[in-house]
Amino acid sequence: MNQKTTSPIETAHFKFALIAPVIQGLYPDASAAAYCRRVTEKPIARPDGTAFQYTPKTLEKWVSLYKTGGMDALMPVARSDKGTTRALPDTAVEEIYRLKEKYPRLNATQIHSILVKDAYVPATVSVAAVQRFVRKNDLKSARNPNVRDRKAFEEAAFGRLWQADTCHLPYITENGRPRRTYLLMAVDDHSRLIVGAGIFYNDNAYNFQRVFKGAVAAYGIPDKLYTDSGAPYANEQLSLICGSIGTVSLRAPVRDGASKGKVERCFRTLKDRWLHGLDVKQIRSLAEFNSSLAGHVLEYNRTVHSAIKETPIDRFMRTKDYIRIPESAEWLDECFHNRVNRKVNNDSCISIDGTLYDAPMQFIGMGVEVRFLPGAMEDAYILYEGAHYPIHRTDKVANSRAKRDNLPKIDYRKGGGVHA
Repeated sequence: MNQKTTSPIETAHFKFALIAPVIQGLYPDASAAAYCRRVTEKPIARPDGTAFQYTPKTLEKWVSLYKTGGMDALMPVARSDKGTTRALPDTAVEEIYRLKEKYPRLNATQIHSILVKDAYVPATVSVAAVQRFVRKNDLKSARNPNVRDRKAFEEAAFGRLWQADTCHLPYITENGRPRRTYLLMAVDDHSRLIVGAGIFYNDNAYNFQRVFKGAVAAYGIPDKLYTDSGAPYANEQLSLICGSIGTVSLRAPVRDGASKGKVERCFRTLKDRWLHGLDVKQIRSLAEFNSSLAGHVLEYNRTVHSAIKETPIDRFMRTKDYIRIPESAEWLDECFHNRVNRKVNNDSCISIDGTLYDAPMQFIGMGVEVRFLPGAMEDAYILYEGAHYPIHRTDKVANSRAKRDNLPKIDYRKGGGVHA
């Protein structure tokens, strides 16, 4: 059986998803112990594709670990699946959906042949792997494979589920340069309240983290976050953040934007009520664009929503008693810190996103973990044995003037500047 490669962060998030009802106090059973017994009655599918039957004691241990050490405590010490490969990568999965949409009568054997011929998968991947995927995802029939059985749903209170997505907006010209803009937004499932929104020049993970952090600071911690598998959402940093604040991160099925219907509907309303009446050519900066958006969000949240027959802000106020509030601003900052591992060079520098930073000299040659908030690198630090060691953006000119004992000494009394 082919196993999917699983990172320590994926493993930690899998464990957190199982114990989240206990952490959040949402289990329907008589007690937390009863919940653990019920959940472990049958084997559970793990992130690597295998199934395993855990014991109630294992889940109780994970709860204890999380309460004392957070997501870090749920990570395995070392990877147990090193050297394995995933049978069907995301690119192959996307191609299978595309092929079934365009040629509904293709069978798994024919699809496998195309995937191998077009180098989506190596020849070592078996036909059976494609057959299992087609069968599991109900793609065998000749009907449109994107037609899925759906039922309308709604969470019972504010904060139970947030939906988030990205919307492409028009180009604006700032400082004489035209640039594409992107709107990243989060909407509460129950109240339809826009809890976070921001326009950026890049559709990336850092920018969504800023929107998400602002939403949590303003409206509390959601139980679940529902997104697609795009780059801003499907990444290890967001998994760590969600686990740290006690939010379960959920992914929509591939090529199934309709599953995030509430945020998609919000985008459509935004375009109809705001964007289409806006002269984008007159926008001269991203700050100006965001200021206009903020006004729309305020109006949207205070306007009667046709689906709920009241305003989002009114429904929020009626059901906000459930909200989980962050412990403190400092705690929230800590939870949203990104984590990257780097080796400190011999010149005492490390590189993050193409920028050099000076690290304390005692870490030269060592592998270190750097933590930082996106957009606030001035506060970045190395975490070592529980202590914080600040790093600073490298200034090579200033460094050349700094007094260092290991610099070569020059005797200018000698012609040509000979070393002393």
